[in-house]
Amino acid sequence: MENSIIIFQKLLVLFGFIFIGYIAYRKQWVTDKGSSQISSLIVNVFNPPLIIATVIGTQHRPSVELVLMDAFLAVFMFAALIAISPLFVRILRIEPRNRMIYSIMLIFSNLGFMGIPLTQALYGKEAAFYVAMYMMTYNILFYSYGIYVFEKEKSSGNEYHFQLKKMLNPGMISCMIALFLFLVPIPVHGMVVDFIVSLGNAAVPLSMMITGISLARGNLKEIFTDWKLYQFTFLKMLVIPVAAAFLIRNFHLDTVVAGVMVLMFGMPNGSMPVILAEDYGLDSSVCSRGVALTTILSLITLPVITYLI
Repeated sequence: MENSIIIFQKLLVLFGFIFIGYIAYRKQWVTDKGSSQISSLIVNVFNPPLIIATVIGTQHRPSVELVLMDAFLAVFMFAALIAISPLFVRILRIEPRNRMIYSIMLIFSNLGFMGIPLTQALYGKEAAFYVAMYMMTYNILFYSYGIYVFEKEKSSGNEYHFQLKKMLNPGMISCMIALFLFLVPIPVHGMVVDFIVSLGNAAVPLSMMITGISLARGNLKEIFTDWKLYQFTFLKMLVIPVAAAFLIRNFHLDTVVAGVMVLMFGMPNGSMPVILAEDYGLDSSVCSRGVALTTILSLITLPVITYLI
């Protein structure tokens, strides 16, 4: 119960950022153009150092065995989500034109912007290193498979030609840098670490504010009366993580490693798919509503999930 209370309190802090974004848009302190520019800053400026900071911003490194187990669980989680996504959208009876976006929403959750502060609140600052494995896997997959899916959707059925250069973006480059620094722990000057960590820390409040902006410019009636999204949220944020929590108990893994995996399964929709959809000129309304609703309902689902770990 104590863990559930800790998570709930931390969620309230994150919801404070969402509220600020909501008010800022309603007061016209931020316009649609400004929101798009902030989104670009998050993707290209603030998110890359957030990824690198998970490697250089910690003094404690877990054992190789725990790191390998954590990395395996990260790969397993995404592989499982990709594998069940076709069945998932059919169980929910999603219309064909929205199946891609629902699959993306299932696979790419808010692991970093919400996962890092929540995991640190529960297990301490050093636990961010475990989340880093998920973020590396997330970003490598998002900036390769995710971009491939969006490119294919944008082609509207026309022949799609894979372009490797599209994968060489700030997110992917930062993943490679983080992986290199983990494998080859080169000493980094304290001033450089402070700069990278401070820059990366800005991604969390800004990302939550973008969620608030999406909520403000959306139709609240559509958000809270979209029953398909309620069904999606129930399966994604309760059924799947609860099943993962009971399944992982049979393997007697390290408490923190197991707990982090269950939390990662239970994270709400991430804003990165919304940002990418806007960058590609695709309809991001369903994804925006999904981010808003799952984030709000995480106040209920995440404390329930945390009670099981």
